[in-house]
Amino acid sequence: MKPDLIMKLARDEIKNLKPCVHGGELWKYYPNHWNILDFSVNVNPLSLPRKVMEAVERSLSQIQFYPDPDSSALRNAISNYLEGISPENVIVGNGSTELIYLFCDVFIKSGDEAIIPIPTFGEYENAVIKAGGIPKYVKLDEDFKVNPDTLLKEIGPRTKVIFLCNPNNPTSTIIPKDDLFKIIEDSDRRNVLVLMDEDFIEFVDEDISMVGEVKNYKNLFILRSFTKIFGLTGLRVGYGVACEEIINLLFKGKIPWNVNCIAQAAAIAALQDVEYLEETRKLIREEREFLLDELKRIHGLRVFPAHANFILIDIRQTGFTAAQLKEAMLKHGILIRDCSSFKGLDEYYIRVAVRTRHENERLLAALRSVIGDS
Repeated sequence: MKPDLIMKLARDEIKNLKPCVHGGELWKYYPNHWNILDFSVNVNPLSLPRKVMEAVERSLSQIQFYPDPDSSALRNAISNYLEGISPENVIVGNGSTELIYLFCDVFIKSGDEAIIPIPTFGEYENAVIKAGGIPKYVKLDEDFKVNPDTLLKEIGPRTKVIFLCNPNNPTSTIIPKDDLFKIIEDSDRRNVLVLMDEDFIEFVDEDISMVGEVKNYKNLFILRSFTKIFGLTGLRVGYGVACEEIINLLFKGKIPWNVNCIAQAAAIAALQDVEYLEETRKLIREEREFLLDELKRIHGLRVFPAHANFILIDIRQTGFTAAQLKEAMLKHGILIRDCSSFKGLDEYYIRVAVRTRHENERLLAALRSVIGDS
C-alpha cells in the first residue's frame, strides 16, 4: 500500500493533531538525567512513602494475572477517601489524561463545541479535536482569572462541554466556589456538561473542591490524579467522580484492564497514608511562600500569585526568552518549564514547581547566577 493512500485512509482529526508538549523531559537528557533537578513537573517532591513501596512489593506476585478491569478495590478506597461518594460514582483511569480522552470519546460528536479557558492544560484541546469536536477558546483576564459571565456568554447551540482546571495549570490560579456554582448551575440549565479538573486540589488551602456536588449536578464530572500529591507519576493512575449515569457511560467506553495491578495496589496504599499527605501539604504551604518571596526579589521576574504547587513567572524584563532561560538553567542542572507551548501565553513565560528547601535554594541560586542578580 502506498504511503499517500494510508494518509487518505486516516481520519482528518488524527492527521491534523499535534502532540501536546509537557514538562518532565528528563529522558531526553539520558544518561545524565539523574543529575538534573526537575522543576518542570508539578509532583510531590518527597520520596514515595514506605506503605506504597510495601504495597508494590506485595503486588508483584499479581503480575501473572489480569488486573481487575473495574479497579473495584481502588474505587472503594477512593470512596472512603472522599467521604459521601459511593464507588458507583467513581471511575479509574490510566492517569487522569486517559479519562479526559475517554470523556470526549463518549460525549463529543462531530461539530460539537467545547469551551476552554486559556492558558490551560493542552490535552483538553487535543481530546476534543480527536473526538471530532471544535475547541472554543476564552482568554483569561490579565490576572489569569476566570470571569463566569464572560465564560457563560460563549455558550451557544453547539456547546457540549466547558473545561475548567481548578487550580489551573499553568497559572496556579483558583476559581472561587461562588463562581463555580454559577458556571455549573447555568450550564446545567442549558444542558452543557462541565469537566472540572481538580488534579492539584490537595495542594490548595482554600475549600474550592466541587467533588461533593456530583450528586446534585448531573452535568458535573470531576477529575482527580494520583500523579500530583501522591507522587505515583510513573504508575499512571487517575480517577473521575460524577453521577452514576455519567460513570456508567464512561465504563461502556473505556478499554478493559486500563489500570495495572501494581498501580491499583499502590494507589490504595497512598490513600491510606494520611501522615504522608499532611507532611506534603505542610511542606508545599511553607515552601510556596518562601519561593514566592524569594523569586520576587530577583530583578526582572514578574511572579504571579500561586495556590497550587507551582508558580508562573513572566521573564520578559530579564532579556531572556523562556527557551533561552531553560537552556541556560540546564547548564546549572536545573530543568524549568518553558510555557510558550501553552495557548494564550507567549515566549516569555516559565513555570517552576515547589520542591524542598534545599532544592528551592538551588533553583534560586541558579536563577540569580543566570539572570545576573547577585
